[in-house]
Amino acid sequence: QVQLAESGGGLVQAGDSLSLSCAASQRTYSNCVMGWFRQAPGKEREFVAAISWSAHTTYYAESVKDRFTISRDNAENTMYLTMNRLMPEDTAVYYCAWGWSNTASPLLSNYVSPSLYNYWGQGTQVTVSS
Repeated sequence: QVQLAESGGGLVQAGDSLSLSCAASQRTYSNCVMGWFRQAPGKEREFVAAISWSAHTTYYAESVKDRFTISRDNAENTMYLTMNRLMPEDTAVYYCAWGWSNTASPLLSNYVSPSLYNYWGQGTQVTVSS
């Protein structure tokens, strides 16, 4: 059982930056895909970004592309999400997730559905004021 723990959320103003972390309870594997999702009140959980643990590839939702950066530290079993130029519409609970792929080089555009991820963190609130 993999446990994930997010941290780094908070209240910021529009235009500010914020970084989130996701620590995994065990080492990651070459066929692991990790992602960030978010859920605003009254809305469905939506994909934000994903990263393949071994191939160093990344994929972003259009709404955050060029503003957010996903990265990971294999040695620390930790994934990060750096968010720049935050906007009020970025306000949500942010979740990290872990899923398995059948290859060490998965096509990350195929990993935008929450149903493809097996483990989830408890979420961290990000609030952006205008």
